[in-house]
Amino acid sequence: MIARITGILIEKKAPFLVLDVQGVGYELQAPMTTFYTLPEVNQKVLLHTHFVVREDAQLLFGFAELRERDLFRFLIKVNGVGPKLALAILSGMEANVFVQCVQNNDANALVRLPGIGKKTAERLLIEMRDRIGDWDLSSGGGSAEQGEAQSASPVAQDFRKEAESALVALGYKAHEASRAIAAVKEAGASTETLIRAALQNMLK
Repeated sequence: MIARITGILIEKKAPFLVLDVQGVGYELQAPMTTFYTLPEVNQKVLLHTHFVVREDAQLLFGFAELRERDLFRFLIKVNGVGPKLALAILSGMEANVFVQCVQNNDANALVRLPGIGKKTAERLLIEMRDRIGDWDLSSGGGSAEQGEAQSASPVAQDFRKEAESALVALGYKAHEASRAIAAVKEAGASTETLIRAALQNMLK
């Protein structure tokens, strides 16, 4: 099991990123809450990881906080929830927000996330309740605010295309992603800022 990885961030295109670890490039997938905290390319980064082995692939997932990885591991144990859906859940809302939804039995908030219908939402509420019974809401949740002030590129349209592609990769339909990004009016916003704003708007 690969528990954590430290290396130089050489590529980031949500939800994928590549770390150079002593000359070896490791591709990881990460939730958007982790992407918001990433440094600029060519900077050192440490991520807590979860390794998934399937018949057709070996997948490495990275998280800025242990709490995020813990919640990811809880989620993929729920019947019908795989790594891709768990990643979409953690991208759509911070760990503490998801925990509060479960504690408040708020299925309506969960069905706004891609890939989650009413039955899946109800299953999540039931199966996650015991697993997060001792979750401490007073810690964590602040790291997603880092990385907001990313330097803007003059090629704003490229940022919007990247943001749309990221939302599609997270499970949103192409027309939903396009509409959500188009609704964000921040001029010169980075890819991460566009995605964050779009996800927040879709959860309202």
